[in-house]
Amino acid sequence: MALAVLFALMGCGGGGSSGTPNSAGNSAPTTPASPAASGTLTASAPVADSAPSATVPQSTVPNVHPVVVASTPTQTRNMLTTSVTVCAPGSTNCVTIDNVQVDTGSQGLRVLASQLPASLALPAVSAVTPAGTTSTISAECSVFGTGFTWGAVRTADVRMAGQLAAGISIQVIGDPATPNVPADCAASGLPMMTPSALRVNGILGIGLFSADCGGACITSAVPRWYYACDGTGACASTTQPLGQQVTNPVSRFALDNNGVVIDLPAVGPNGAAAVNGSMIFGIGTQANNTLGNVTVLKTNSITGYVTTALNGQPNSQSFIDSGSNGLFFPSTTLARCGFWWCPTSTQTLTATLTGTDGASASSAFSIANAQTLFATQNYAFDNLGGPSSAFDWGLPFFFGRRVYTAIESRLTSAGRGPYYAF
Repeated sequence: MALAVLFALMGCGGGGSSGTPNSAGNSAPTTPASPAASGTLTASAPVADSAPSATVPQSTVPNVHPVVVASTPTQTRNMLTTSVTVCAPGSTNCVTIDNVQVDTGSQGLRVLASQLPASLALPAVSAVTPAGTTSTISAECSVFGTGFTWGAVRTADVRMAGQLAAGISIQVIGDPATPNVPADCAASGLPMMTPSALRVNGILGIGLFSADCGGACITSAVPRWYYACDGTGACASTTQPLGQQVTNPVSRFALDNNGVVIDLPAVGPNGAAAVNGSMIFGIGTQANNTLGNVTVLKTNSITGYVTTALNGQPNSQSFIDSGSNGLFFPSTTLARCGFWWCPTSTQTLTATLTGTDGASASSAFSIANAQTLFATQNYAFDNLGGPSSAFDWGLPFFFGRRVYTAIESRLTSAGRGPYYAF
């Protein structure tokens, strides 16, 4: 696979092994995209804020879901995964899907059709029909740094911990109802339609926004996004109403719906074979998700970017993304081996992140020789990185700290999202 530069907040999914980087998960769009890549983002999620209270009680609704970094069937390093329960809407007909990547750099749940039993009938989302065509089902092309996923948009209940996102749109990758990939989508890179190609069974996008395209797809048939497909398999690019776009499940929880916290322990300089952590829903809504003494970095409300300065060079295309398996950034001094940095000795660097409101925080990080790390046979590393024109604070950034991702327009104890905090 060729290294794809990680451009913002559609990034997620499987991609990366000991020799191939996981470009923003599997994913990161090939344009500097965000949920509203080509237009103004419209505030979304038809549910009330789960507003923080002055005195936060102990949680009475479970809002903690386990996550893990460990060996995967595809032997991918730094892959943060969890399990997600998908149900037919309003029913107890459910399946729990394991090995789903947790991605704070994208929005929405995407699951492989092969992981859904035939007995689990998920209703198709009706498409907006372009003039002169007929259609029966909505489909989506999701373009990521290492390729694309294609499949039908269907309605499902999504359950995690004690939370329910009822009747939301998800993407079913490789759905047999949409067998033909449109030419513009197919030209986007490698098809990631199987467990071995996607490297996981699905992608859980829990990023800064409520929907995966936002205002751009409401008003225009944005290329390589949503399609109307008829019974013959022919598909045409079309618009997609906000309520029918693939949805960040957290934004549709009844409670704890204003963001997420990823809490992972630290790892040593040679990494760890496995790491267990927590995905905590809500920010400032329960005693276990208060912000405490953290730095809050407001992000661009359209792109989700902040700015990172390294060696005096600011990079305005910067983001924090659990779906990327390394720290990806530009450097003229670090030695490179293929898709990774391979200095002869571990290098310690310091960069400064600055939000759109001027708040900033310095972060020290290390870059080790990737070949040496891979030789350990460990799977969790905080010092793995590679080259990119953007500055992507991938999964290594999450080890040993709590990282908060606040959803756009949602009220939190530090104001409304979107923002990162750590």
